[in-house]
Amino acid sequence: MKFRFKSLRKRRIITLFGLGVLVVGLVLRFLVPPAGVADVEGSARVLDGDSLVVAGREVRMQGIDAPEGRQKCRRGGDEWACGQEARRLLRRLIGRSPVTCKGLDIDKHDRLLALCRTDRFDLNREMVARGYAVAYGRFEAEEHKAKKNKKGMWTGEFELPRDWRRRRNIGR
Repeated sequence: MKFRFKSLRKRRIITLFGLGVLVVGLVLRFLVPPAGVADVEGSARVLDGDSLVVAGREVRMQGIDAPEGRQKCRRGGDEWACGQEARRLLRRLIGRSPVTCKGLDIDKHDRLLALCRTDRFDLNREMVARGYAVAYGRFEAEEHKAKKNKKGMWTGEFELPRDWRRRRNIGR
């Protein structure tokens, strides 16, 4: 079916309407979070160096990637349990403090992707700054400084956590 417009004015109105619909759609996409995205606050149970359960909700710390629990790194020619150490550090940073996580998205495993903090620490940033997580889309300055100052995993050699998982076919 071919549309014929009797005037340029009608054509402009329809074009503007289409653009309006597009703009509203984009605004809603970026201002309205996906279903299930919410902030969570409460006591936390540490799963590994970048995953927690806060107030019963599984949370993946956004913008960082810490070594997996079974992952080993090398330092001075010796293996050390960097994945376990990352988990212990996150536990120490939290201590007995409540954790607040600002929900940003939901990952493919239905975990909340979030930026988490206590009253003392921005946890995502601190894990990278102390060298027990690599930057993953955020915190590049902290990673650069940790690498330069040979903190955490940067004291020796390690495989990027995502590469370690990929080699073992472990989904994230």
